[in-house]
Amino acid sequence: MLARTGKDVAEPTGLASSSKRRRDRETLMDHRPARLAPGLYFVATPIGTARDITLRALDVLASADVLAAEDTRTLRKLMEIHAVPAGDRPIIAYHEHNGPKVRPRLLAMLAEGKSVAYASEAGTPLVSDPGFVLAREAIAAGADVTAAPGPSAVMAALTVAGLPTDRFFFAGFAPAAQGARRSYLESLVAVPGTLVFFESPKRVGKLLTDMAEVLGGTRQAAVCRELTKKFEETRRGTLQDLAAQYAGTPPRGEVVVLVDRAGAEAAASDDEIAAALRDHMAEGSLKDAVAAVSAAYGRPRKAVYQMALALAKGD
Repeated sequence: MLARTGKDVAEPTGLASSSKRRRDRETLMDHRPARLAPGLYFVATPIGTARDITLRALDVLASADVLAAEDTRTLRKLMEIHAVPAGDRPIIAYHEHNGPKVRPRLLAMLAEGKSVAYASEAGTPLVSDPGFVLAREAIAAGADVTAAPGPSAVMAALTVAGLPTDRFFFAGFAPAAQGARRSYLESLVAVPGTLVFFESPKRVGKLLTDMAEVLGGTRQAAVCRELTKKFEETRRGTLQDLAAQYAGTPPRGEVVVLVDRAGAEAAASDDEIAAALRDHMAEGSLKDAVAAVSAAYGRPRKAVYQMALALAKGD
C-alpha cells in the first residue's frame, strides 16, 4: 500500500495544541453519530496527507465497536491527529501475514452483532490489500458490508496523468522476476483502457524498460510519485523516454505507473508486421528487428519474435 498516513502533516505541540485537540475532540463527540448498525465497514484512509480523510470515515472510526487495521500504528496516529478516541475498543491488526488466524475472530464479532471497521494502511481497502478475503467471507456469512469511500492512489493518479480515463485497468504490482513480469505485460497488450500499476521505486526503471519493449515504446505513459505529499511529482512522456529517465536512477517514495491503451498501430495486420520485420532484418540482426517492430506496433515481443523466426526460416 501507499505511504504512511500523516507523514507530511505537522502535528501541533505544546499547551495550545493540547487545548485545541481537546476542543476538537469535544466537538467531534458532540456530533458523534449513534452506534453503527452491525456489519463490516471498509474505511478509506489518506495516501499521504492526513487531512484528506472524509468526515464519514471519522464518524465510522469514532463509532465502530471494533477497529481493525492493516497497520495499527498508522491507524492510531491517524485517529490521534483527528482527535478520535479509541477508548477501550479493541484495535486488531489484520494483514496478509495473519489473515487466516485473525479473520475468524473478526467474523465471530460480526456474528455477535458488532460493527467492525477495517482501515487499510493507506488508500481504499481491497485495492492491493488483504481486505478482499475478509469481505468475501463476511458476505458469505450474511453480514452487511459497507464502504466509507475516500482517498485512492489509483484515482488520484488517473486524475493527474493526462491519459484517457473512460476505461482503465488496475494491474496492481507486476511480478518482480523479469521473465514473469514480461509475460504479465504481454497479457495486457490489448487491454482497451489505460493501465495502472503500483511499483516499488527500486524496480520502476526495470518495469518501464520492459514496458517499452513489450507494450511498445511509443505508448504515452506517466509516472506519479508521492501523490498528495510535499514532493509530489508526475512525469509524462512515451514509455521509451520515461524508461531512459529512470534507468539507473530509482525515484524516492511511492510510485504509480500509468500506460495509455494501444494505439491504431497495434491493429496492424500480420502482413504489415511481417513486411516491417523484413525491412529491419535486411538492415540488421533479428534481435534488433524484433525490438524495433514490437515497440513500433505495440505487439508482444514474444509474438513478433516467433514471426521473425518463421520469416528467417523462409516459412
